[in-house]
Amino acid sequence: MRAAYVGYVAVPIEAMTIKTRMGMKAEIAPDWSDTPTILDGAIVIGAGAAGLAAAQALIRAGVTVQILEREARLAEPWHRRHDNLHLNTHRDLSSLPGLSYPAGTPAFPHRSTVIGHLNDFAETHRLPIAFGVAVEGVEFHGDHWLVRSSAGPRAARHVVVATGRDRQPFIPAWKGMRDFSGRILHSADFGRASDYAGKKVLVVGAGNSGFDVLNHLAAGTETGQIWLAARNGPALLPKRIGKIAVHRLSPFMASLPTWMADAAMAATQRLVFGDLRKYGLPPAPSGGASRLGSDYTAIAADDGAVDAIKAGRIAVVPQISAFRRDGVILANGRAIAPDVVIAATGYRTGLEPMLGGLGVLDAKGVPLFNGADSDPNLPGLWFTGMRPSIRGCFANAGILGAAIAGKIAGRKR
Repeated sequence: MRAAYVGYVAVPIEAMTIKTRMGMKAEIAPDWSDTPTILDGAIVIGAGAAGLAAAQALIRAGVTVQILEREARLAEPWHRRHDNLHLNTHRDLSSLPGLSYPAGTPAFPHRSTVIGHLNDFAETHRLPIAFGVAVEGVEFHGDHWLVRSSAGPRAARHVVVATGRDRQPFIPAWKGMRDFSGRILHSADFGRASDYAGKKVLVVGAGNSGFDVLNHLAAGTETGQIWLAARNGPALLPKRIGKIAVHRLSPFMASLPTWMADAAMAATQRLVFGDLRKYGLPPAPSGGASRLGSDYTAIAADDGAVDAIKAGRIAVVPQISAFRRDGVILANGRAIAPDVVIAATGYRTGLEPMLGGLGVLDAKGVPLFNGADSDPNLPGLWFTGMRPSIRGCFANAGILGAAIAGKIAGRKR
């Protein structure tokens, strides 16, 4: 879909460099002729939950919006994820603003239900989404932003980046992995649990994605031996205590000081599961709420994996040291021979090509600010959905979208 413009104006700007709030250098792009007419509103990059929520909040606040989505349809990442995927967050706290899930939706919706919810939200609010538009670069031009895309350039006073924190699956470059005769895949490509029947499986990473995989493998799949290689122990909560969905308590937990939320989660984990160090899991480096803000590690949810660990179906082992053709060497020198290695080793934002020259990303490509926070030296640049939250990504999308809309609408008055 090609961009259509009412007119073009020439805006010559001399090349210059400024310092961002964090003391990093950012370039103001030089000399663009044929700059498109500047939208006195916002371009939202990404039509996932965060982008849709931000766009709807902006429109409600009277801000003109264009949404650019690189995929050909909504919820493409959800279409690609494994068939067994359900939300770890409760239905009542996982909807976008003003739209509930259909009656009869389970407490933890299946990915197909989430896909339907995202489409229903976009249709209900008639959100202006341009599909198949890949953004290649975002440049600061002093009083506006230029967005270079596969559909040509666009310009606006504000840009809201909502491309997601799990845009690119990340697998470490382990020594010897190319020689391994088995299969190595990322947890994003898990597929069906039944695909692993009769297979010996090594899961690497004890975070949210790792426990999601383990929960599915432990739920009656006749695998061979399952190993869990863990560098750090997780902040781990059960999906339910009795008939109570633990995530329903997340608004209360989010209201607590970080140290108190850490203590509450640690106490719950210990009371429900006991001391998991007895089964080989290393301790967590810090509390669950603290890690959300420090290294952006999401809280893991147990739905059967811990019972499998305690029963010996899942054996906890040290980190990977290296691969060889017929197996894996662990950090303690022990060799194991999995058929499949599932890397639950996180994601990267992939924002460096788009924003790398602005000085707004940390070493892992995570934006240095999020939500209503911004850099005064780069006015009009916003991020949403780039960090995990106790509340979950859907609830947080509504909160951050409204906060950004309030800031932008306030500047227009």
